[in-house]
Order: sequence, then C-alpha cells, then structure tokens
Amino acid sequence: MYCCTNCFIDPEIKAIIENKRINGNCDFCGKKDIKVYDVDDDTTLSDAFENLLEIYTPFKNLPKNYPKGKVDLLKNFFYHKWRIFNVEPEILYSLIISICHERYSEDPEIFDSPVGIWQNYDNEFLIDNAIIKNHSWQEFVEAIKWKNRFHTNYINEEILNLFIRCVRKTYRSGKTFYRARICTDNSGYSMEEMGAPKDGLATAGRANPSGISMLYLADSAETTLYEIRAGVYDYVTVGTFELLSDIEIINLADIDKISPFIASNLYGIEFIRQSVNIDILKVISCEIAKPLRRHDSTLDYLPTQYISDFIKSKSYAGIEYTSTMHHGGVNLAIFDENLFKCISTTVYDVKSLKYESEPPIK
Repeated sequence: MYCCTNCFIDPEIKAIIENKRINGNCDFCGKKDIKVYDVDDDTTLSDAFENLLEIYTPFKNLPKNYPKGKVDLLKNFFYHKWRIFNVEPEILYSLIISICHERYSEDPEIFDSPVGIWQNYDNEFLIDNAIIKNHSWQEFVEAIKWKNRFHTNYINEEILNLFIRCVRKTYRSGKTFYRARICTDNSGYSMEEMGAPKDGLATAGRANPSGISMLYLADSAETTLYEIRAGVYDYVTVGTFELLSDIEIINLADIDKISPFIASNLYGIEFIRQSVNIDILKVISCEIAKPLRRHDSTLDYLPTQYISDFIKSKSYAGIEYTSTMHHGGVNLAIFDENLFKCISTTVYDVKSLKYESEPPIK
C-alpha cells in the first residue's frame, strides 16, 4: 500500500517521501499522481516513528492517580497534539498501523487502547524538562502579575531556549515591512515621524513593557490598518520600512508547529521533552498574538513581555507573530529600530469597515 506527501503536515516526513522519487496513487487519502511511499516494503518511516511511540504507555500501566481525562487513543493524540498528519483520525489510524505494522503485530495495545504519557505527571521530570516546570500557565501569569515580576522562578529558561532555537528565521537586507499611524489630516506624517516612540514614551505592548521602545511592523499595509484599529474617516499614514542588514528573528507564530523529527535530529530535543511542552508552546503562540480588548489591563501583556525580553537577551533582532486582527497577516516586533529605515510614506483615507461577529461562547 502507498501513502503520500498529502497525508502529512510534518516537513521531515514529507521530505522522506519526496526523496523516494516514486509517483503513484495514495491508498489512504486518495490523491493521484503524487509522490508516494510504500508502507509494506520500506521501513524508513517506521524507524522514524519508533521513538515517538515509546513515549506512550497503556492506561492500565500508568499510576493509579493518573487523570482519566488525560488519556486517549493514540490516533487522537497524533491528530490533536502533534502536527504530523494531514488526515482525519480514522484514516490516521489505518495509516499509522500500516507504517508501523511490525510494531502493531507485537504491541497492538498501544494503537488500540487508551494511552497516556507517564512524564506529564512526574513533578521531578517536569521541573527539569518543561518550560513552566510543574506549574500551569495561569500560575505563571498570576505570579508575574502579582508576586515577582522580574525574577520569576516559574520559567525553565534553558528549555525555553532550546525551543526558540528551533524557530529561528532570517530576513535579508532589503526586505520591506510596514508601519501605520493614525494622523489628523491627509498631509500625514513624514518619514522621520514614522519610527518607534522615543525611549520613555512607549506604552506597553505585547512585546515591550512601558517605557522601552520597539519598532512594530507588519508584512503588508493592509495588516497595519487592522492592527492600529483604524476607524471610518480616519487618515492613516503607512510607512514602508527597508531592512538595512541581515537579521535573525524568532518566529513565535511557528513555535507550536515544530517538527518533532527535526527537533530531535537537529537540536537533540527528545520526543518526550517536546510532548510535555506541546500545550504550553501553543499557549505562547496564541498569547503573543492576542490583542488587548478595551476592558483588559496592560498587565495582561506581562507574560509575553517576559518571553520577548528573554529572546532579546539572547541577541536576536526581534520576534514574529500572527496577526489576529487580519487573517493571514504577520507582525514583527523589532528590538532595535535602527535596523530599519523608512523609505516612503502613503496616506490612506479609510472609507469603510467590515465587521464580523459570532455569538459568545456559553
């Protein structure tokens, strides 16, 4: 039987299949004339999955106090937790037992019965291997807001550093980004006025604390209009900023999408260490992108400011994160505005807005 590149999201697994240079029809997702992999005669993928399977333990062998709500079938863990497969759980089940058919014949319980991860509830393991140790994200948030803001012991910085290294991204000199400011009339702001606020005048943002200036940029002029929440009949100056030299940033938009196989092969991050951090990596990616609502406090930015400041301390040029205001948009927070130069400005007259809403979650 054949699976194909379309069955997977993981870039390492897709690359393995592509490198086989075999075209055919997929027996799992149904794609035709596509790069395929023979699950019956090739062991490359089964070898890749073997160590990942080892982190799961049948529920009957887990500690008696292990929460039943934290166990599930392997196919559901793979579908909801790991960004490996691009097929629904039932197809995923057929695919994984076909790839790992020898392991399935020896140990079907791992595939067919509820399983869990022992180390998820091993405090000693979590203290050494989890980004927030044996704490919850909410405990970290409350501690940094109300207890100890500058010397928190809730973050395992060594482990955080391992994961941010996996999402380093380079931008080359000459790359352009955009920044917007609402202005009073159609004369707009000059290029000199489009930079970051002066030191001491910066208000708190998702990446910077009050008083510390950063240059917030976006991938398009349209994204900037959404990010500053321009209103109807507002005039907005959009500056085009050119990168003056190559930089390396941390792409927090992808920190929850790290391939476990690449992380293991290139950075030595064991599957078990990544498994206990998957949920918190998703939280970090969401929190850094989440905009403040009118009734929120700037204190709500403290956790992501802490992470941003840690990244800055490692000499990266900035962070990248998803725009939740503009679907498909990307934002940058640059620690040193002198890395960019404003090369032009355009004034926009906002004529209309489009609102979308949904009922509140009950």
